[in-house]
Parts: sequence; structure tokens; C-alpha cells
Amino acid sequence: MEVAARLRPHDDSIWLALGGLRDALDDSAGALNAYDQAVRFAPFYAHTNWERGNLKLRMGRYDEAFSEMRQAAAKNPNLLPTFIDLALGVSRDDVTMAEGLVQINDDRSRLAFARTLASKGRGEDALKQLQLLKTPVSRDTRLELVRQLIAAKCYREGFELWNSESSNHDLPVIVDGGFESSLSINNTGFGWRFATGEQRIEMSQDATERQSGTRSLKINFGGHSSPGNLLLSQYLVVEPDRSYRINYAVKSREIVSGGLPVITVDDVDSGETLARSEPIAESTDGWRSASFTFTAKSTAKAVVLGLRRNYCQTSPCPIFGVVWLDSFSIEALPKAQ
Repeated sequence: MEVAARLRPHDDSIWLALGGLRDALDDSAGALNAYDQAVRFAPFYAHTNWERGNLKLRMGRYDEAFSEMRQAAAKNPNLLPTFIDLALGVSRDDVTMAEGLVQINDDRSRLAFARTLASKGRGEDALKQLQLLKTPVSRDTRLELVRQLIAAKCYREGFELWNSESSNHDLPVIVDGGFESSLSINNTGFGWRFATGEQRIEMSQDATERQSGTRSLKINFGGHSSPGNLLLSQYLVVEPDRSYRINYAVKSREIVSGGLPVITVDDVDSGETLARSEPIAESTDGWRSASFTFTAKSTAKAVVLGLRRNYCQTSPCPIFGVVWLDSFSIEALPKAQ
């Protein structure tokens, strides 16, 4: 490689390869000399600054290293998330120190900082960064951040961001408990989520049958479906060790199955079922109001409210008939004295 560098002295890729070899042989000084040549002959490329910055970081020359990496990230914005992640690691997750190392001073870098914080489960810090943006994020970016916060188990912060446009919901809340809004099959945030792949189940809004408002959710069971799987669900943000009551209205017609539908509440992390309603009756005389209570676990941040079928004693276990749901709500019960 040294011979190749002499023969092609203006080729930055050869200098980078030579620097990598010398670094692997613990020749830091020689590696730095090679990286210097790479930067010299490719001054407008990001990767040359990036490699030299990484070497300086390992050599303990932190100020020079971060200056080098800032230059690289300015030339190639795709390096910014990695740079931020590195700064958080060096600062031992000190957000203020990492912000200073990266020198967050515009909306692009601040949004990247917020994304990284969200992915690391630093929900409150991510929201603080978003509040400092000069221009509000787009709806698509906001929903992407909501998904990141949910994936990182920052449910309360995710709901706060999801709710920031409307400010119509105070916790605890079941979003669109009356199924009045348009149904979204691909919802990955808050609000109702609908199972995919259940070919013999049809869900739709029904304006003719309703317990309140102008619509209800109609579920038509046409044969096979998987007992135990969530057919309909929603994240609910709760407080640890707090008891709640779920209220809803149901109507059914000619349900035939060994595994009747039931409303459940599961712990979001462990998947443990905390409570379940009475099975939905095979047929009802009009709408019935129902409720059941549950207590969140001591570590709970959220629970999952859902509709599923009870398990059957035989397999396969088809189900036929129609169920209507409406008027879901949640109320926090008084804390025990």
C-alpha cells in the first residue's frame, strides 16, 4: 500500500486504506500521516475528515476529533445521526454535553438530535429538542417520531407528540371511542389498530346501528379466525398501580362459535392479560352497556385495550355472526387511601 501511495499520491482511497492498515498495526502516528494526505487530496469529501476524526478520537485528541467530525457531517448530512450517537456515547448520555460536542445550531441538526434521543428512549429530551425548532415538523415527520417513541416504550411522550396538533385529549383517554373518525388500516400510532391477515373478518363503520354519535364499528365474522389474536386494539397511557374502568356498548346478532369475542386489557410490556370482559353474548336485544375494571402493574407505562376471541376447546374453531361496538371510554378510579 505504501508503494501504491507513492505511485498514485493523489488517490485519497489509497491513503485511507494505508491509514487503516497502519491503525490496525497500532501505528497511530503513521495512520494520521496517511489520513492527512487523504484529506489533502480530497478536501471536499466527508469520508476523509470522518476517518481522521475517528482516529483522533481514539488518540484522545477530543477537540480536534469533534471538529473534524463536524466538518464531515456538514459535508455529508447522512453522517449526522452516527455523529450524534457517538457524541452521546462519549458524553455518557449527557444531552447538554452531546449537544455542545455536535454544536446543534440549526433545525436540521436539531431534528436529527431529537430522532436519536427518541430512538434511545429519551422521550422527554426528544420533545424538548422539538420545541426548540424554528419551523414545526411536518405531519409525516411527527408520526415517524411518534412511532420511534412507541418503539422505545416512551408512550406518554409519544402520545403528547401525537396529540400536539389537536390538544383535544386529556389522559387517560380512548381515542375515537365512538368510531366517528375515518378508519386507518395502517395506523401505527395512537387510536385504533386493526389486525391484518384475518380474511374472514370484515370491519366497517355503520351509520344505521349506533349507541351514540353517528356511527359504530361493525364486525362481520365469516368463518375462520385465530382465537387469542388481537383483532382490534389501542394503546392507553396509564399510571402505575392505578385502577381504571373501561366502559363500552355492544350489540350482537347470531354469534356462533366455541370461542366468543371478549374485550381485554393487556400489559404492554409483558403481554399479561390484566382483565377481560364477559364474553359478548351470542345475540342481544338491542344495545347493551358494559364495563370492567383493571389495575395497571407497578411498572406500567401503558396498556393495550383490545378485542379478541376466547380460546376454543377444539381446532379449527370458526366463528360466524355480527358484533357492533360503540361508546368506549376509560375513567381513572379513586386511589386507595
